[in-house]
Amino acid sequence: MNTIQADKFADSWVRAWNAHDLETVLSHFSDDVIFASPVAAQLMVQSDGVVVGKPALRDYWEEGIRAIPDLHFEVLGVYVGVDTLVINYRNQKGGLVNEVLIFAGDHVKEGYGTYLAGGDDLAGTARGA
Repeated sequence: MNTIQADKFADSWVRAWNAHDLETVLSHFSDDVIFASPVAAQLMVQSDGVVVGKPALRDYWEEGIRAIPDLHFEVLGVYVGVDTLVINYRNQKGGLVNEVLIFAGDHVKEGYGTYLAGGDDLAGTARGA
């Protein structure tokens, strides 16, 4: 992935999230995707923070939008690695988040939501506080 592709992906990703258009967000992910996030552990109690497969990922993100109706992201930086993309963004509460995405071809096969250590960003994100 080059920087032009990375910027295009991040732009599509943030537009879809801000429109709460989960089908467009999910179109970037493989059917057997694995996604891990501490927010998933809070919203999907049985998941231990790891969501497996696109249907489960849809359920998690639908619950997230339901729990956080003002969900909105602002991309601050996009970082490119080998088959890896990191999107650094600020969420609706001002919290800093990194989405680490690992690709297999054109689709994300693994994703990781990461939050600023020691901050209260995570709790505010999951609870919408």
